[in-house]
Amino acid sequence: MEEITIGQRFPLTIKRLDINGSGIGYFKRKITFVTGALPGEVVVAEVTKIHDRYLEARCHGVKKASPDRIPPIDPLWGKVGGIELGHLAYPAQLRFKSDVVSQALAKFKPAGWQHYQLRPTIGAAQPRHYRNKAQFPVRVIDGHVRAGLYAPDSHDLVPLTTFATQRPLTMTLMTQLCQLLEDLAIPIYDEKANSGIVKTLVIRETTQGLAQVTFVTNSKKLPHQNHLLARIASDLPAVVSVSQNINPGRTSMVWGPETKLLAGLPYVTETILGRQFRLSPQAFLQLNPEQTEKLYQLALDALDLQPQDTLVDAYAGVGTIGLTLAHRAKAVRGMELIPEAVADANANAALNGITNARYDVGKAEDVFPKWLHEGFSPDAVIVDPPRAGLDPEFIAALHQARPQRFVYISCNPSTLARDLVALSRDWQVDYIQSIDMFPQTARCEAVVKFTRKH
Repeated sequence: MEEITIGQRFPLTIKRLDINGSGIGYFKRKITFVTGALPGEVVVAEVTKIHDRYLEARCHGVKKASPDRIPPIDPLWGKVGGIELGHLAYPAQLRFKSDVVSQALAKFKPAGWQHYQLRPTIGAAQPRHYRNKAQFPVRVIDGHVRAGLYAPDSHDLVPLTTFATQRPLTMTLMTQLCQLLEDLAIPIYDEKANSGIVKTLVIRETTQGLAQVTFVTNSKKLPHQNHLLARIASDLPAVVSVSQNINPGRTSMVWGPETKLLAGLPYVTETILGRQFRLSPQAFLQLNPEQTEKLYQLALDALDLQPQDTLVDAYAGVGTIGLTLAHRAKAVRGMELIPEAVADANANAALNGITNARYDVGKAEDVFPKWLHEGFSPDAVIVDPPRAGLDPEFIAALHQARPQRFVYISCNPSTLARDLVALSRDWQVDYIQSIDMFPQTARCEAVVKFTRKH
């Protein structure tokens, strides 16, 4: 068989999309992943990487287009991440997300998976300009301070002033803050030299149109800090909270260990299903406010709490889920790894007059078994883990506790399907309801309702 080379081009028929939104075809019996290609298309694929068992390629041209192909929603589509499905019509995006869940189940094959009820993905009324937070690296490009996203597989910054998925106010503030940094000649981080100060700008925008700004810096000093804060106060009235996070040296992590308030409020407040939530700079909140309300309502319906139930809210963040459900339960106990988030969660309980909820600091897989060992017995458990899914020790504790009611909110169908292999021992899956929290991306969230086996 002749050698395949980088840059080689060939026609390819695309069968389906993989979980990352790339087209899948077969060239000389080798699976080929093609970015920018859609199912049913015949494309000209150009090889970008060669692996033992598969090829990576980009779509050099389209010979036969899918009826679902649309003009890209952003001129930078294909040049930055975060909008990988920006060339696919929205109804087809929703079908793809349902298919991602099916693919994951077929790969891991949890007990009874062929009979699971997979409900169609719930779409967003606004599939553009929904993101309420941006974490953009800041660099000097052609003598100007710019913020943006890295090009795929690189640390080459692509400057952004607008973006198809970000809210307009966030992008306007990002541009204005870059101009302030430039006007005041505040040193900007240089990755190659590991010098300079400002590395990343983080902006969180509330549904009330207020903003929280965090400067992530390479050192504790922030030159011209007073001038900067004065200009923000006079020129950017939407900004009500300004913090500095210190994250020295070369690191892939956006956040460092220390955050300090520079001006304004230590938090911003967001409303979800009639509850108020205070958010400190590092607090996790879903990035799509409209869909978040739908997600939590789905979880509330699936859990079907009874007045005498005690509920465990695992991987709790700032307590948004547990506190939204607290009025339906006798008591809520939650745990979260980040101390600031737990402080927020307990403050949020007080803010909403909720007296039957408490949150502890620690890993779910450590805290939950400890509670069980102390004699605690929950009636209901809701989990919303990060992309890595549930820890095996947490699953073991779940099998020990065997709560009557159990709901899993997943942000990664692959780890969900893996976890279902272990969970299906004690629970049957009533349904999986996928919901699109991140339109234009390949990411998919799902709510799983379980019934305990007898």
